[in-house]
Order: sequence, then structure tokens, then C-alpha cells
Amino acid sequence: MSDTRQHTSESPLGPALVLLMAVTTGLAVASNYYAQPLLHTIADRLALSYSSAGIIVTTAQGGYAAGLLLLVPLGDLFERRRMIVIMMLLAALGLLISASAGSLAMLLLGTAITGVFSVVAQVLVPFAATLAEPERRGRVVGTVMSGLLLGILLARTVAGALSSLGDWRTIYWVAAILMLLNALILWRMLPRYRQSAGLSYGRLLMSIATLFRRHPLYRLRASLGFCTFATFSVLWTSLAFLLSGAPWHFSDATIGLFGLAGAAGALMARRAGSLADQGHAALVTTAGLGVLVVAWALFGLAGWSLVMLVAGIVLLDLALQAVHITNLNLIYGLDSSARNRLNAGYMTTYFLGGAFGSLASAAIYGRFGWSGVVWLGFGLSLLAALIWSYGHRRMVD
Repeated sequence: MSDTRQHTSESPLGPALVLLMAVTTGLAVASNYYAQPLLHTIADRLALSYSSAGIIVTTAQGGYAAGLLLLVPLGDLFERRRMIVIMMLLAALGLLISASAGSLAMLLLGTAITGVFSVVAQVLVPFAATLAEPERRGRVVGTVMSGLLLGILLARTVAGALSSLGDWRTIYWVAAILMLLNALILWRMLPRYRQSAGLSYGRLLMSIATLFRRHPLYRLRASLGFCTFATFSVLWTSLAFLLSGAPWHFSDATIGLFGLAGAAGALMARRAGSLADQGHAALVTTAGLGVLVVAWALFGLAGWSLVMLVAGIVLLDLALQAVHITNLNLIYGLDSSARNRLNAGYMTTYFLGGAFGSLASAAIYGRFGWSGVVWLGFGLSLLAALIWSYGHRRMVD
């Protein structure tokens, strides 16, 4: 295996570059979530059923998972700056296709292209971890991931607001322009960096399976990622259906505002990273999974109480961020020469959980309503807690 590194020493990982990485990850990953608060509106405009509209979210998550598996490992082969900028441009192309879509098929095509190439966010996160000093890695990853989570959450608020000002397509036009501008800034500010794993593309992908076999901690943390992000998608896929119907009848803009409640979770990112740096990863994970179970218990009351709904959203996003940042910090420490592949395997599992959650949520809401969605999320939360209890005990023993 060869390990060749090329980067500019005059471009250190200072606050401005960390902020740019955080903004970029947020903007990139947000492109997969614009449709969520608009699903009922898109369904009405394109004459779709709610379950058919839910396929839009599943396509975004599935495309993201495919990009994670097939594209992110290339960060261990190619020069990072060029790769990141090209991916941003292609993600913008997908957004333009979605903005022009007149049918579900065209919208799914644009959504898939955007989903595949918006994994640029997952090239930036390990890039930031690589450029950071070891003692700062948790804080840097937490800061960049704060941008990612804020992108996921605020995407709904912005999409809802722009839909009310224009129509459901407006957010896609605006987002495409922002992605293009961001790509230009990245080209000017990112340092050049190349770290070659010395493997062919096929062997590079196969090595991800080897990493899963080699590291029990990797398997455990990926399983937790699958379950926790599945609960996140279960909530946000069906929330627009709940809030647009009786007794609330909220508009797109109002539904989008609920994303602000989850923004509190971004505050946990930096703190979770710092605690992981200090050796408290197990405590953070246990607390996070406990809070996740409580959040879904509160969602059981959300059908008639907005207070319980908002409280549940805050707790769910705090829990998700705590567990996720801890997972990443531990995984990146397993093998510094394979961080992109470690990230690819973990995040592929993570977003497969999201795809499963969105597909299951739309189907169950159509048949059993909100109560069915709550039982699904609660069951997944308990499953995550059981996996952690069993896996952590085995690793300690």
C-alpha cells in the first residue's frame, strides 16, 4: 500500500476553513431534505398518493447511500479538492433537473443524481478529521457535523418558506445557485490534498467489507447508526402528513418551522465530540439512546399536543447527534489511512437506515396513521438500545 500525501502547508485548518466545511456539508446534505415538508403539496401538484410521494424521500436516501458506497472511498485515491468541487457541480445539476420536473419520474431522476453526489459532505468530514490535530479532532468533526445537522433541519424550514413565497420548485432553483457559488469558493479556499491507498477501485470497495470484519467496534457503531437514523427518517417523512391534516391543517411554511425545534441538536455536536475526546463515549451513547426512547414516548402524544411534538423533536435530534458524533469520532480513530472507507461503510449503513425509515414510515402512515408511525419509531429506538447493551457488554468483557 502506498501513502502519498500532497497538500499546501500555507492552507492550515483555521476557523475560516472549518466554517466553510461546515457550511458546505450543511448545504450539500440539505438538498436531500427539501421535499420532506412539501410532500403533501408535491403529491397534490403531481397527482400522487402519499405513499408514492414518500418514494421521493426514499430515493434521496437510497441515492445518498449509493454515493457513500461508490464515491466516498475515492477520497482515498484522488486529490480531494478537485473531487469535492466536481461533486458539488454534479449535485447542483440534479437540483436543476428537480426544479424543472413535470412528472414524478423526472423528479426522482433529479433527486437520485443530487442524492448520489451530495455525499460530498461525507468526503469533507473525514478530510476535516485528517487536517485537524489529533487533540482537536473531536471538536473539529463536531463543528463540521453541526453544519451538516443544521443543513438537514433548516432545509425543511427554508423549503417551506420558499414554497409559500413561490411554489415547491423555488427551493430547488435557489439551492442549485447556492451550490454553484459554494463550489467556486471551495476551489479557492480548500487546500490540495492527496492520500493514495495504493489499491484498485474494486479492491478499494472490497476493503470496506474487510474493515467490517476486522473491527467489532465498527460493526457495533454502524448498527447503532442504522437504527438511530431510521428513527429520524420515520419522524420527518410522516410529520408533514400529520401536520397538514386534521386537526392542524398547517401550511408548508408552518410545517417547515418545526425544523427549527430540531436545530437544538446541533448544539450537542461539539459537546459530544469533546466528551468523546475525553474518553466518555460509552456514557454519551447510553444517555443518547435513553433520550431517544423518551422522545418517541412523547411523540405518542403529538397527535393532540404540539408541546409534546416540539419537545420530542428537540430530544430526538439531541440524541441522534450525540450518538452519531460519538460513532464518527471512534470510527475515525480505527485506521487513519482508511478514513474515507471507514466513513463510507458507516455512512452507507447510516443512510440505508434512513431509506428504510422513510419507506416504512410512508407505508405505515398510509395504513395505520400516526400511531403506527410512533410504534415503528419506538420499536427502532428500543432495538438500538438492545444492540448497544449487548454489543458494549461483549466488547467490555
